[in-house]
Amino acid sequence: MDVSSIDLHALELFFTSLLVIASLVIGWFSVYVVYKLFTGQR
Repeated sequence: MDVSSIDLHALELFFTSLLVIASLVIGWFSVYVVYKLFTGQR
């Protein structure tokens, strides 16, 4: 496989978008867990 044939900008954009999506999912889940913990105390 020839490394020069790979579009490095597209590859970087793909993995950056994966990182952003994973960060958003982790952040949403942590907020959801804290919300459930506080609403469960009532």
